[in-house]
Amino acid sequence: MVQISRQRWGEVPGLGSVDMWVLQSPGLRVEVLTLGAIIRSLSCRGKRGQMEDVVLGYDNLEGYVSDKRYLGAVVGRVANRIAKGRFVVEGKEYQLDTNNGPNALHGGLRGFSQALWVATEIEGGVMLSLTSPDGDQGYRGEVQVSVSYTLQGETLTADYRARSTRTTPINLTNHSYFNLAGQGAADIYDHEVSINAQSYLPVDDTSIPTGEIRPVEGSPFDLRVQVPVGSRLKELPGLGFDHNFCLCSPRDEWTERQAARVFHPPSGRVLEVSTSQPGIQFYTSNVLDGSIRGKGGVAYGRHCAFCLETQNWPDAVNQVSFPDALLRPGEEYHHVTRFTFTTV
Repeated sequence: MVQISRQRWGEVPGLGSVDMWVLQSPGLRVEVLTLGAIIRSLSCRGKRGQMEDVVLGYDNLEGYVSDKRYLGAVVGRVANRIAKGRFVVEGKEYQLDTNNGPNALHGGLRGFSQALWVATEIEGGVMLSLTSPDGDQGYRGEVQVSVSYTLQGETLTADYRARSTRTTPINLTNHSYFNLAGQGAADIYDHEVSINAQSYLPVDDTSIPTGEIRPVEGSPFDLRVQVPVGSRLKELPGLGFDHNFCLCSPRDEWTERQAARVFHPPSGRVLEVSTSQPGIQFYTSNVLDGSIRGKGGVAYGRHCAFCLETQNWPDAVNQVSFPDALLRPGEEYHHVTRFTFTTV
């Protein structure tokens, strides 16, 4: 049985009022905002039965309005990066705003993470809907988008759907930052991670995939067997993980599959992720630098959380060997991601 409630949470000038929906099952409690379809909190049990909020976020609406790190939000139209903010569809080049060095990131300057969604109660949860007009952030076509969050037992399911009036790239994901010790913990070095991927995408110095699909075998990116995050980060060049892991080959059918597992031994918490998406971006909050004050006034620093962003491959609209990133009129974009929280 899932208990569902709603309350007014604040007002964004020029945009409207923001509601918070609370979904509660015996094992999970999830708070969802109509701003950005944000998962504001997610509380689950540890091995001794203690409930802990395991996602980063803010105490008030102002934090989310000014947020630059997409804490808990649904990002789109296109999650991750598009090289130089450019793509060609049906022979015409489109130029987006660039908001991540030379590239477009997570939908642009005012993507879905800053939009006000319309919420409707559904069985076991809430559905949030959004109309993105033709030309929104430089993208073509009017797009009708929805994400449904539902609880069943220990599983939170995110179900994404979209339709467009014109052919347009689309790639939706949720950008929650997790720490299974609790959102206020200093780092994730004592977590253990595994990702069911035979290959990953190397990137250039602006985090755009080079086009190579490289086997993980014999590299620090081989996460097929569970490894401690802290020790693996020491082996990795650069600041940390911010890479797409390939869950299938580019032409495989997009069926739901087990993608990742994270275990936190001290608390006993386990997060398992399954998805119908072809990729998952493992990100270890490399650019958090302590300047963001989150819930309870906690300063969020580097490696204080991890993201598992289920997605199409980054820059797929520009790379013909990657999975198709275009949504065409008459088609439905539909993907499912499940987050299951257990203890051992």
